[in-house]
Amino acid sequence: MTRVRLWHLIDRVQQSQRGALMPWAPVFLGLGVAWYFGFRVEPGWPVYSLALLLALVAAAIAWRWREVAGPAVTALLLVVLGLCLAGFRAHDAAGPVLEFRYYGPIEGRIVAIDRSASDAIRLTLDQVVLERTSPERVPNRVRVSLHGEQRWLTPEPGARVMMTGHLGPPEGPAEPGGFDFQRHAWFLEIGAVGYTRVPALLLEPREGWALPLTHLRLDLSAAIQARIPGEAGAFAAAVLSGDRSGLSAGPLEDMRRANIAHLLAISGLHMGLLTGFVYAALRFVLALIPALALRYPIRKWAALAALGAGAFYLALSGGNVATERAFIQVAVMFTAVLLDRRAITLRSVAIAALIVLAHRPETLLSPGFQMSFAATAALVAVFNALRGHRWLTDLPVWSKGVVALVISSVVAGAATAPFSAAHFNQVAVYGLLANLLTVPVMGSVVIPCAVFAALLWPLGLEEIAFWTMEKGLVWILAVAHEVATLPGATRPIVAPPAGVLAAISLGVIFVILWQGRARLLGFAPVALALVIWSGSDRPDLLLSSSGRLAGLETSEGRALTKPRGDGFVAGIWLENDGDRADQPEAAIRPGWQAEGEGWHVVLESGHSLWHGAGRRAAREMEAACARHDIVLVSERLRDYAPDLVPMAEETGSHLSAVERVDWIGATLSPDQVDRAAYAEDLPAITPDAPCLLISGDTLAETGAISLYVTKDRVEFTTARALQGARLWTRGR
Repeated sequence: MTRVRLWHLIDRVQQSQRGALMPWAPVFLGLGVAWYFGFRVEPGWPVYSLALLLALVAAAIAWRWREVAGPAVTALLLVVLGLCLAGFRAHDAAGPVLEFRYYGPIEGRIVAIDRSASDAIRLTLDQVVLERTSPERVPNRVRVSLHGEQRWLTPEPGARVMMTGHLGPPEGPAEPGGFDFQRHAWFLEIGAVGYTRVPALLLEPREGWALPLTHLRLDLSAAIQARIPGEAGAFAAAVLSGDRSGLSAGPLEDMRRANIAHLLAISGLHMGLLTGFVYAALRFVLALIPALALRYPIRKWAALAALGAGAFYLALSGGNVATERAFIQVAVMFTAVLLDRRAITLRSVAIAALIVLAHRPETLLSPGFQMSFAATAALVAVFNALRGHRWLTDLPVWSKGVVALVISSVVAGAATAPFSAAHFNQVAVYGLLANLLTVPVMGSVVIPCAVFAALLWPLGLEEIAFWTMEKGLVWILAVAHEVATLPGATRPIVAPPAGVLAAISLGVIFVILWQGRARLLGFAPVALALVIWSGSDRPDLLLSSSGRLAGLETSEGRALTKPRGDGFVAGIWLENDGDRADQPEAAIRPGWQAEGEGWHVVLESGHSLWHGAGRRAAREMEAACARHDIVLVSERLRDYAPDLVPMAEETGSHLSAVERVDWIGATLSPDQVDRAAYAEDLPAITPDAPCLLISGDTLAETGAISLYVTKDRVEFTTARALQGARLWTRGR
């Protein structure tokens, strides 16, 4: 009887959702992808075999009870498929990763040009040659930032260059649980990153047909910037070609603070405006010719032309996630026009998500994927819900566009706000105002003028279109600057704990996709996640992977040990704290007390901690260990305190791979670090513990370290513990 009732309940639920199940497909595929990235240890053939066996059993059940179990089994199969796709993609991207610090000649072919966080030109090279390094150990790609005087080289994709510089393996997270650049670089096939301060030189010019689309993109970018000077030209190049290398950090930061940085990304707005304009313009022109309009399907001709324009725009732009998503949706929409079907539905969003996840599963974790699909799904759902409402249809014709713009800005802003706050640690207070002042200009001036410029360019008449386009872009940049400089333009946000963003995402997805009043249950995990986020605690102390920077949480904010050095890491710590201060400001905050060549502090637990960075401080580690409970140093133990090595090995020899580390006389030996680094916390000390010494040897295995302090205990968590033993962390 109970089983009959269960089947009846399942059947009733399925009947209530009939016709609305397809948009759930990318959700379950994404759960499988997330399952893969959630493993702490790289899954091997037993995991994949078990998953496939589970899928086969599920398929057998579906064959026997297909009417009742069909949708649930399909969901399970999609989860397994997502797991396998992500695993295949990770192994397919495998390549050599530099295992040591390299300084010397670097030779390679330019495949990409962009800017680093410090606004320096940055080159991505393939076909790399490193001196005194065997080819099998050389990464497939390296990324090098160009500092110093570089006027002897004009970077060009396809050209072969040489420089003398520093390279090292991609760094792990700046703090435990932070953004994993090692994983990001793995999927980009970048096996080393570095910089040069000496001039880069051209070895060989670009061959005729090498990287044709990349070269066309940068040629177009250069031509646009030659006709539109200054930041407006760099903005135009970014919008039309996807090349952002000409845009300086100032205007880009203004647009982020005003929440209109999405105008730079070639996404749904640009793709929709471009293809929509081509479609409408061509259909209008063909309609003026009665012989064609009355005899032929000009609507479908226009759709085919718009689809071709969108495909060319995708290829030219380089195809990031937002652009791929936008093109797939445009393709679905115009295919629906060709088939005389309804064009804009959640099904088109789902198809786009399925294709993007199948192509590049790792994009699930990127802000581009999350924000792009969140905004699009929310807009489609809201406007479908508003279709036919009398209060909207009865509005005056002149006001409908304004109302639609306001609704679009509010919905898209609300949908992307949690992801923006989580990834960029800020919320733009005046984002709605900035969007209302700039999006109409982008749609009615910039994009149409760009199309006219492309059509008139072969005739040499493009100047008028470019001039008008420049005025629109200057207006957008001016609005961005004015809004960004308003008092309180942005509100800093503390980084969310693990799982918060996933709970918000799944809750909102349930609200959008579920049919019936039960969809309101989706707000429960959203509310719970927001409560957890608002009460989240930041680490009491952070230590960088280099060991040269430490940050102590105080009542005035995080106090850093030095005003310069490890600036990128310091910036991430402060942003994740929701702190507006820069590194020099944070370095003068009270909290640390100078002692010799280092700094010390007494923690809430009563433990005394000393941090020393550099060679001079390393020479004091033995004396510091005699005076303090915890000693953090950047240098390796064997180089500066060889007398401590035997004691370290002796006192640590009793530790097992599974027990919590409660006492370490000097430091962890490499094999003990390797075992303990994947434990949940490394290590924990009690009030009766002697000196705990964490040196460069330890940090080389653990990465960045965070400390959480209570009244009677100090617990350590390492970046490697949260990363796990994955392809991108354990050496390849």
